[in-house]
Amino acid sequence: MKTLIKNATVVLPDGPQKTSILIDGAQIADIDPAESVKVDETIYAYGMTLIPGVIDAHVHMRDPGLTSKEDLRSGSRACAKGGITTFLEMPNTNPATVSQKLLEEKLTLAANKSIVNYGFFLGATLQNMEELKKGTRTPGIKIYMGSSTGDMALTDPGLLEAIFAETKLPIAVHAEDETIIEKMKQELTGTRNVLDHSKIRSVEAEVASVKRACELAREYKHRLHICHVSAGASVDIFEDHADVITAEVTPHHLFLNIDDYMNLGTLAQMNPSLKTKEDNEALFQALLDDKIQIVATDHAPHTWEEKCGRYPETPSGVPGVDTALPLMLDMVAKDKCTIEDVVHWMCEGPALVWDILEKGRIEVGYDADLVLIDMNKTQVIHGPQMESKCRWTPFEGREVTGWPMRTWVCGKEVYRDGKFDESRMGVEAMFDHDRGGYWEGVE
Repeated sequence: MKTLIKNATVVLPDGPQKTSILIDGAQIADIDPAESVKVDETIYAYGMTLIPGVIDAHVHMRDPGLTSKEDLRSGSRACAKGGITTFLEMPNTNPATVSQKLLEEKLTLAANKSIVNYGFFLGATLQNMEELKKGTRTPGIKIYMGSSTGDMALTDPGLLEAIFAETKLPIAVHAEDETIIEKMKQELTGTRNVLDHSKIRSVEAEVASVKRACELAREYKHRLHICHVSAGASVDIFEDHADVITAEVTPHHLFLNIDDYMNLGTLAQMNPSLKTKEDNEALFQALLDDKIQIVATDHAPHTWEEKCGRYPETPSGVPGVDTALPLMLDMVAKDKCTIEDVVHWMCEGPALVWDILEKGRIEVGYDADLVLIDMNKTQVIHGPQMESKCRWTPFEGREVTGWPMRTWVCGKEVYRDGKFDESRMGVEAMFDHDRGGYWEGVE
């Protein structure tokens, strides 16, 4: 099937241009095709903006094992509605994705449930070094240097070093120092105040862990990605990149801070914890300065009932795939960044960091993963209108300008104005870890 998206403002690799895009099957066949081209469908997109599909490199879809919170069907629908055409999921499901066999099972599950493209990390444990050495069909290895949702904390310093020394896949880390966390828990024993969450999971805990991970990456020249950076002080540690280190930030660490506990309570509980307004500003500036390369959601849904319990029994994590792109587009509307910045941080950047083939750009021969945006649409975020199973958001009531309206995955329109087409599932993302990583792809 051939589709023509006509007269949109298209964000191309060299900047926005008012033009038309021809989709043929699953790929982008032409940019600015001849007027005489014959197509099956023409979409008149004057006044709209077309960007590559967002690649969310950090989600928790809770499938298998925790599907009351989310599953690959509901999570992928939320992605499509939010303009996300590819997600990469972390391994702390039940069972955890810690072997090639379990990875293959999850890929099969996604092939039957996900309406967007997908990939799955392998998790590091105390026992699975051989699996990590031979792992394939994965963006990389995930290491939890501090405890988080699930039971995958890897705190043995010798084993941590061995993974950097003996494996080849890129490594992503949840960087919080467990020793510092446990010390603060003891000091605050018996607390019922969620504000203490940011004292327990402190700036010092993140900085110490980031420093250790960066030391190992530099020593062994092993590609390292720092997940969900929450503290501006962490940026100073990895800002020179050392040719092997990249980092990500989430919308909640950009736009929420410790002041929000007063209104949100445990809805603002997450790992890493919220920091200060000054950290918000430092992290956004780090994005603008290319010291942090990508925006990812760390989509980590829990039910409303779970989140409304009493701290510290309440789980950490917030949903994000429905709202991440609108929140970032609102920064464009507020002149805090450009649409090209958003595309770099959420589309091209993740493809380069994780070596994803033929995605992240609007270019002939690339996959037709596309999102049509109304940059003038202003709407209030409401949890009950979200597609994610949890139906709540820490951004409840926030008015944002710029919303995804239509989403294509491999040339198939999967979302349009509140309606979904699930007649064809997404496909597994393909990785080429020999192509050189982020810096090799930056022009």
